[in-house]
Amino acid sequence: MIDIKKHTIRSSKTIAEALLQLNELGEDLTLFVVDISDLLLGTITDGDIRRGLLKNISIHDTVDKVMKVNFKSIDETISDFTVLEEFKALGIQLLPTVDSQGRIRKILNLNVLNTVLPVDVVIMAGGEGRRLRPLTEKVPKPLLAVGKKPILEHNIDRLINFGAENFWICIGYLGDQIERFFGDGANKGVNISYIKEEAPLGTIGAARNISGFRHDHILVINSDVLTNIDYKQFYMEFLSAGSDLAVATIPYNVNVPYAVLETSNGHVVSFKEKPTYTYHSNAGIYLIKKEALKNIPPGFFNATDLMEHLIKNGQKVISYPLIGYWLDIGKHEDYAKANEDIKHIKF
Repeated sequence: MIDIKKHTIRSSKTIAEALLQLNELGEDLTLFVVDISDLLLGTITDGDIRRGLLKNISIHDTVDKVMKVNFKSIDETISDFTVLEEFKALGIQLLPTVDSQGRIRKILNLNVLNTVLPVDVVIMAGGEGRRLRPLTEKVPKPLLAVGKKPILEHNIDRLINFGAENFWICIGYLGDQIERFFGDGANKGVNISYIKEEAPLGTIGAARNISGFRHDHILVINSDVLTNIDYKQFYMEFLSAGSDLAVATIPYNVNVPYAVLETSNGHVVSFKEKPTYTYHSNAGIYLIKKEALKNIPPGFFNATDLMEHLIKNGQKVISYPLIGYWLDIGKHEDYAKANEDIKHIKF
């Protein structure tokens, strides 16, 4: 997360002060020059200062003498995330987003940020995790550590890397611990709200109680899933298919140890020797049009119920085969595997 205060400097400050500020940054050595109203005026790097000194500009002069005024920025309301690829191609590392008045709202670090997807995120974290007891007797499953941080934090951090900013976490069992751990999300530079389930509402039922979505597309994920899914590709498939709901799926192979015969009227027409059948199983990750959430009734309701409802109504539901790592941490052996895998899998 880029600290705006550390990367901005008033136009009235001296070049000497800018050098001190750049030195304190240590990395991402760019300052954004703003006026007294916080309007973005230009940018400064140490290279700009060197070139200014070669032109006999004094370090006691103000920074506006050396700043670049042909800087790049992006409107904070931009919804075309592919624009970021153009900035990356230009070699831009830090990109400010500005409001309609030209004030910096945040600074995107294109060195680490994968993209900025226009989605809101709903994380289902209300389950009791009974199969993981006694580990979950006093700690909710989403807060069990995998490697150096909780399962849920792995998911949130990866989504932040894809530009997600607005999160709703649906909590139930020991949910107050989750709320205390993440707070309002300010320490991660995002917004986190909580939906409290007084009674279990299934894998998507609580989403009905959310208002204030900022975007037209909602990403829903189970909190106990550990994955390095490429959310950008997932979103692009969802858009290009014009679907109402996309579900990430994983292959599940069934090996039959015998020859399987295909018959017709008692006659064998073909057979396969010890075949393997591949099925696509639900990975617990969904992209959904916001309008589709209106189909969720009060009470207990699963994401699979919503999928079934949409299909019956002739709406488009697609499968996105997940390429990469995925693990549903439901049992003790899954949890042990996750803690071993995290040493080798890049998230």
